[in-house]
Amino acid sequence: MNVVIMESLGVSAGELARRKKPFEEKGVVFTEYAKTTDPARLVEEARDADVMILANMPMPADVLRACPKLKFIDVAFTGVDHVGLEAARERSIAVSNASGYSNEAVAELVLGMALSLARNVRQVEDRCRAGGTKDGLVGWEIKGKTVGIIGLGKIGSRTAQLFHAFGASIMANSRTHHENAPDYVRQVTREELLRESDIVVLHCPLNDSTRGLIDAKELAMMKPTALLINAARGPVVVEADLAEALEKGVIAGAGIDVFDREPPLDPASPILHAPNVLVTPHVAFATRESMSLRAEIVFQNLADWMEGRQSNTVL
Repeated sequence: MNVVIMESLGVSAGELARRKKPFEEKGVVFTEYAKTTDPARLVEEARDADVMILANMPMPADVLRACPKLKFIDVAFTGVDHVGLEAARERSIAVSNASGYSNEAVAELVLGMALSLARNVRQVEDRCRAGGTKDGLVGWEIKGKTVGIIGLGKIGSRTAQLFHAFGASIMANSRTHHENAPDYVRQVTREELLRESDIVVLHCPLNDSTRGLIDAKELAMMKPTALLINAARGPVVVEADLAEALEKGVIAGAGIDVFDREPPLDPASPILHAPNVLVTPHVAFATRESMSLRAEIVFQNLADWMEGRQSNTVL
């Protein structure tokens, strides 16, 4: 069996070797490649593979159609909107993801972004380094505020726990009602959440119903003192509308980890020049702990699929 690892899994060479060893002892051959977006290279690398492992690099449907032996795609990521699933369906290729690997990492970054924005950390650090004071930059506390979470899955639920521990009131909106949600989570309509929250956090997947979910209309519903934090997928927010809303003071600030395109970004992008926006280059999922857990899940997915009991099934 030939397995291609199409990009780095973010773990050490030693850990990767340790995780591959039990499979290699069974005759599995692994080939590793550096990340690329060149379709011709992707086809050349994967055309003879039985199994493909990738993280968040785009994998077009046409590439998958050019891989006649491919039977399983093992995605080292939670979202799969970057994979040409229509081709996988056509070819009956099984697809699994690494659901759950970054719950803690993403939730902690969201909390960190909220704290940084609330306390003007970027601005006061610049002021301090320049020999200045806090004048005009006194922040506010999370305790007593209302946090609205759109997408109450595992990551959203962990984010709710962290903000609840800080003394915030929690509202949530999801596609379905969560019967087992904690008592401290009040499930409401999206409009109610946007109008009442001091911090709005996005944890929803990207699909046809969530693409452009937050646009100028939704931003106008929010409090002018509110923050928006997007650690979901970039196109859930209409980026140009958010940049304009920040410029005009429609909302007070934003923390953005995901964008219309995968970083590196165009330095001229309006969102990078909007006031009071904290930006990070899609790092919410990336910690030492989460990368190791992700590798563990990916190789367990492979073991399960080889034994005929697919885990974390997408297709």
